[in-house]
Order: sequence, then C-alpha cells, then structure tokens
Amino acid sequence: MNYISECSLSTLITEIRQGKITTEQLVDELCDKLDKWDSKIHAFLPEIGRRTRLQNDLKALNKQFLYHNTRPILFGIPVGVKDIFRVDGFPTKAGSKLPEREFEGIESVAVTRLKEAGALIMGKTVTTEFAYFQPGSTRNPHNFDHTPGGSSSGSAAAVAAGFCPLALGTQTIGSITRPASFCGVFGFKPSAGRIPTDGVIPFSPTVDQIGFFTQDLDGIAITASVLCDDWRVDTSFSQKLPKLGIPTGKYLIQASKNIQAEFNKKITILKKSGYDVIDIHFFENIEDINKQHNAMIAYEFAQIHKDWYSQYKELYSPPSRNLIEKGNSVTKTEYEKAKKGIMNLRNDLMNTMDESGVDLWITPSTTTLAPKGLQSTGNPAMNLPWTYAGLPILSVPSGLVNGLPFGMQFAGKYNKDEIALQHLNKLL
Repeated sequence: MNYISECSLSTLITEIRQGKITTEQLVDELCDKLDKWDSKIHAFLPEIGRRTRLQNDLKALNKQFLYHNTRPILFGIPVGVKDIFRVDGFPTKAGSKLPEREFEGIESVAVTRLKEAGALIMGKTVTTEFAYFQPGSTRNPHNFDHTPGGSSSGSAAAVAAGFCPLALGTQTIGSITRPASFCGVFGFKPSAGRIPTDGVIPFSPTVDQIGFFTQDLDGIAITASVLCDDWRVDTSFSQKLPKLGIPTGKYLIQASKNIQAEFNKKITILKKSGYDVIDIHFFENIEDINKQHNAMIAYEFAQIHKDWYSQYKELYSPPSRNLIEKGNSVTKTEYEKAKKGIMNLRNDLMNTMDESGVDLWITPSTTTLAPKGLQSTGNPAMNLPWTYAGLPILSVPSGLVNGLPFGMQFAGKYNKDEIALQHLNKLL
C-alpha cells in the first residue's frame, strides 16, 4: 500500500534507536502534518497547545529514561486514542453532547500500558457518538467526500494520513476492521478478552473489544506484545504456508458484486502464488447470527445508558435513541440466547478449522468501498460474525479500487493471536 504520508511504526522505532531521527524531531514533524491537514480531515479532537504539551511530555519521558538501553519499545512514539478511552489529563466526550463529568474515572488500562511502554499521547481521536452509528466530523484521507468508516473513524484516518504511527480503537460490530479498510491501513482486533477494557466507556460489555491501527504489520505485532495479556510468540512455529478458508454462501454474498469481484482477483493471485485456498460452506444461518448479535448489543447498550438517557435524552442522536429503544424491547430470554450463541459459533468455527486444516479465514473486509458522504459509516456485515465469536481479526490494506482503499480480512483461531500474526507475516 502506498500511503498518503509514510508513518510506519516499526520503521520509526528503528530510526529512533539508531539515532536517525530524534523523538523531538518526530513530534515536530507529526505536529506540522497535523497543523497542515487536520483542519480538512478532522481525525483529532482540537487541542490548544498540543505541540507544547507533547514537548513537555517528552522532556518528562527523557528524565524518566535517562539511558538509551533502558528505554522501552514505544519510547517517544505519539499515539492517537479514540475518545471513549479515559486518558489522564484529557476530557472524555465519547463523541456525544453529554457533560464530560459523566465519563470521568480511572485511566484506561490499554492507555496506561502504552504509556509504560514509552508512548506519548498525541491526542484524542474523533469517534462516532458512543461508538455507534452517528458519524463524527472525520473525513476519509483518500477522498474527503467519502466516509472514513466508524466508529473508530478518527484513529483510522489519523494513521492513514500519517499524523501518528499508532492509534487505539474499539470494535463491537466492525468499528476497527471497517475504518481500517476504508482508510487503507492495518487494523487489528485481538481475541475477545486479550486486552482489558477497563477505563473504556462501554457499548456492549459482552463483546466490546479493543484494537489498534498501524501502517505496517510489524507495528501490529509490536503493539500486540505491549497491549495483550500473556503475549507469547511460538519460536517453533512451522515454516509452511498457511492454508486459507473462504466462508462461501449467504455470508459472502452480503458483499457487493464489485467487492466480490475484487476479492476473487486477490484469491486468484494467492492461488497462483502457491497458497492452498479452499471454499468452506459456512454461516448458512448468518441472518440469525446478525439478529442475535444486534439484539444482544442493543440490550446491553440500553442498560449502560439507562441513567444517562433518563437525564439527557434530548442530547442523544436519533441512531443512539433508536438503539436504546430497540434494546428496551429485547426480552431477557432473547438476550440470554444471544449470549449463549457466542460460544456455539466460536466452537463451530474452531472445529471447522481443525477438521479442514485451515489456518486463517479470508474474506473482504467490507461489503462496499467507502461510501460517498458522511451520513453513513458503512455496513459492518463482513465483520459482525467474527466479532461475535471473539476471534482475532486483521484487516490488510490491499490496494486501491477507483481511488479508494480495498481491504482483505483475516480471522485466526480464538486466543491464538500470536500464531495468526505469524501466519500473516508469511502471507504478506
């Protein structure tokens, strides 16, 4: 993928360690880009004195780590943080009109882990309202007339535009994979539970999952080692090419014809390159899966917002109001059935992978290219079942179609995130 502005995480880490660039120079370069372009892209929430604050943060970091050999892996790396994560010293609005005091609390575990690894907070990135469907102001860096996707819109756009080499997001349906694809960056959502969600304004606690964006696969692996619980790379990993499985049938035909055609071109290339790619008829009950997942998250969203909604109903957008009303109509029986469906689907997927010898599932990341306009953030149908089952998912930038990025989605085995990334390292 040719980026609008190169900002590879792994490259910057190496250049800082080798003295090819100082952290002070990096901060200035990124702030210069932000000053020049973010008035058009709107990836970050406005901040008065951002550059001075970052310079002061960097001075404090240098005092903390005086010696080069003690500096952690992300030393001096500016990071964007979706505005549903609590960050000490920053207000949290969650893309909403509610008072900031309603979201005060302890800093996100994920943010603290990044700081402990030496990262600087570049700033808060724009999110859709409460990480649902009401769009923010962010535009797609590849074409300002098109959506960047959502709900982690600002984070994906910030990385695509080269404003920062790493940004945090969350996914409850498709809020990392979809904007990663639309903006043409890598977007990784580890297995459910691998990154604690403490300190994040919840949407649906049962399936809320933290992930992140970079311009490079090596950067994804580095960040995963910092954020994920018990990250262990298998040094005895097999050198054989991964076997890929395409879930054919009702699920795949949710994608538009032009996306299916582009996907088929990519599959043909993989097969000619020697990869074993097989069709597996799966997700025949995709309508039920979609319905159960959507009922479950609506139910939990309504519960989370019960007190806020009773006090601030007029401040909620129509999409969020509608979701709350829908959630209030979901019965306890429907909700419990949907929760049980998670393990059923996960087990079916794992068993199918074991029986077929498939290492990774492969699909398009989205049903369409980034839609024109900012009224919609796009359809998350390609992402929903993988999120519901809690599998690790990576969206890989795979070129441009009509000037807009196209992404390929890969899903690995649950809690085998390290192996999934090792497979992808060979594939890419």
